[in-house]
Amino acid sequence: MPWSGWFPDNIGNLLWHSLDFGLVCAVIYLMLLIIGERRTLWMVRGLFFLMLTVLVAQRLNLIILSFFLEKLVLVSALAMALVFQSDFRRFLEKLGRGQFNQLFQTRSSLPKENNVIDEIVDAIKDLSQNRTGALIVMETLNTIEERVFLNPGVILNAEVSKELLQTIFQTKTLLHDGAVFIRGSIIVSASVILPLSERSASRQLGTRHRAAMGITERLENCLCIVVSEETGSISLAEKGIINRPLTSTKLKELLEEKLSPTREGESVSSVTRISRKIGFQGWNLVRHFFHVGSSKSRKK
Repeated sequence: MPWSGWFPDNIGNLLWHSLDFGLVCAVIYLMLLIIGERRTLWMVRGLFFLMLTVLVAQRLNLIILSFFLEKLVLVSALAMALVFQSDFRRFLEKLGRGQFNQLFQTRSSLPKENNVIDEIVDAIKDLSQNRTGALIVMETLNTIEERVFLNPGVILNAEVSKELLQTIFQTKTLLHDGAVFIRGSIIVSASVILPLSERSASRQLGTRHRAAMGITERLENCLCIVVSEETGSISLAEKGIINRPLTSTKLKELLEEKLSPTREGESVSSVTRISRKIGFQGWNLVRHFFHVGSSKSRKK
């Protein structure tokens, strides 16, 4: 095939097509920043590759394949709109109201007081000593959508307390089977069923540990605390990696490190926050999108 079939005849058209392609990449990049959820990024990546395949098929004059792929892209886009209709609705509402800053704002759910971490650690310590199994999912930054859970469990919306956590995980209660979901200083729900990890794991890791690995593999904005019913050992899962065994003191140090909000002495404008978010998180999102360096992060 001659080169003219692949490239425009003059430099002006080349620049115009480059600008067109760059704008498409910029829109997709902004979508990744707004979404920020690993499972959704996989879907966006698949749609992006479908669109590139359509472009290649059109350049090669594969009429039937182009027609089929175009319809597949349309159906895929409609399917994503149905699955994430609540997210699209919020996006369109903010866009219509001109609330552009809120599109990039991180909705923080970090515990505001240290006594929340103390209550959790004290409960975990007692559960570990009594060899009572427990599984706690803690939201860190962006809001976790309950649709990622296999079963959202029973809504509680109660303040975090040592006594309540111990009561929930007692084997004679109806809510002990499953996980507790904590957002900030609120126990949102109990008896939550989490997706299990599909990765091979040690035989020493039971269902709770596989559930902790599964939910943290799918979501980066959460931590998962596990207490083994057999040994009473304490574990902390993050990004699909189990850190075990831990003492209650070490668990408290890790939670304070990962859940303490950063303090800045200077006031930051909304434009600066957006630019920092794009600058600091951009490369991480690109890595997740194309799976660059994922094997290295798992080894660590």
